[in-house]
Amino acid sequence: MSAISRRGFLASVAGAAAGVAVEDEPRRPNIVIMMTDDQRADAMSCAGHPFLRTPNMDRIAREGLRFRNAFVTNSLCAPSRATLLTGVYSHTHGVTDNKDRAINPALPILPEMLRAAGYEVAFCGKSHVSGALRDRQWDYYFGFKGQGRYLKPLIAEGVDGKDVAYDGYMDDVVTDHAISWLKRKRDRPFCLFLWFKAPHRSWERAPRHAELFKDVRVPVPHTWNDDKLGWPGKPQAFVKADNKFGNAPDVVSFEKVIKDYCATLTAVDENVGKVLAALNEIGALDDTAILYTSDNGFFLGEWHLYDKRLMHEPSIRVPWLIRYPRRIQPGTISDAMVLNVDIAPTVLEIAGVPRPGHLHGRSTAPLFAGKPTPWRKDWLYEYFEYPAVHSVRKNRGVRTERYKLIHYFEEPQEWELYDLLMDPGEERNLAGDLRYAPLRKRLQERIARLVRETGG
Repeated sequence: MSAISRRGFLASVAGAAAGVAVEDEPRRPNIVIMMTDDQRADAMSCAGHPFLRTPNMDRIAREGLRFRNAFVTNSLCAPSRATLLTGVYSHTHGVTDNKDRAINPALPILPEMLRAAGYEVAFCGKSHVSGALRDRQWDYYFGFKGQGRYLKPLIAEGVDGKDVAYDGYMDDVVTDHAISWLKRKRDRPFCLFLWFKAPHRSWERAPRHAELFKDVRVPVPHTWNDDKLGWPGKPQAFVKADNKFGNAPDVVSFEKVIKDYCATLTAVDENVGKVLAALNEIGALDDTAILYTSDNGFFLGEWHLYDKRLMHEPSIRVPWLIRYPRRIQPGTISDAMVLNVDIAPTVLEIAGVPRPGHLHGRSTAPLFAGKPTPWRKDWLYEYFEYPAVHSVRKNRGVRTERYKLIHYFEEPQEWELYDLLMDPGEERNLAGDLRYAPLRKRLQERIARLVRETGG
């Protein structure tokens, strides 16, 4: 999409919005998009976590829809966030790594499309994209550069504002400002992007949670000691990745990492509850579509690993919850494979905004009823940040409903193949098994087709 067509698309959205009858405008829902950083799909009590309690995340799931098979197409912070904003793969939007790359300026981003359609749009929190989204237009902005810090955070109010140190805990401060904005009087529908810092490393607790989980016993994953066995079946690209417990001073004690990680999520959940309460207070709760997700998953001891980047399930799976009473019945569950490229088209459909044709994702609205619906059977994964921190080699792959093929595509090329039905823990690499050679060939061909289909 050229810069001219981007401007043209936004102008066409604005023109369509101008033609909406005034009496119809109040029927457009408000939208709140909350995102965490590095939250695994199972790091919620509604997803079965053994001791973390997340009553407010659970409420969104209980009163709405929980996708049990939600994934990211590139398990890395900046690329994933840019994908949510653009609805396209990282090889298209240009943010292929965490090296301060800007989103392709020819691409319209979700908040621009919503503003052009008459929405009042705010960003609060962590963007982790080049310029911290201060080069974009917002009706309200309260954000910080880079990773930020948990305590006494530096945050700017307004895209031209000065970074100022605020007393308090990062996600508390950001949420309080977001809520103050929500409570303003307005005559237009609103969309709030509220993106938390937690549970990103290093996991610094809110002071009120200093003693949380102190008496909890945390069992290690059953593959925790695979490092002592040389990671059987795994290729050298996996073995040599520098993402193992013990390689950094803040990632040594498994139990401390897990407890601190969960404590930061407890603070997130409390802030989610504050947002729900504020929406209820202003009479907007049931007129608001609330979407909750994360930018990527996270290893927490599987194969002795932490971090993300690799295409294995703990890294690519994320929470995705939607509460939208107008269209979603309470307690809806979907097992369809949904992706972060689907968020932008989903939000656009909810808002009644035309979907641009260049998007790689599709609206998940047909899944809102929780009934069998024709949907994707496979999807493409990609990762490009190498050489870099954690030394995870470039890889791409395809995940179907049953199988996964991972290709480390630079020399020396290596492969991983898993039957997720028989081996959900991805412990038996079948890539070298001649019995699976025809399957591997088909999946290799499918990767190539998916790359072509997405313009990679």
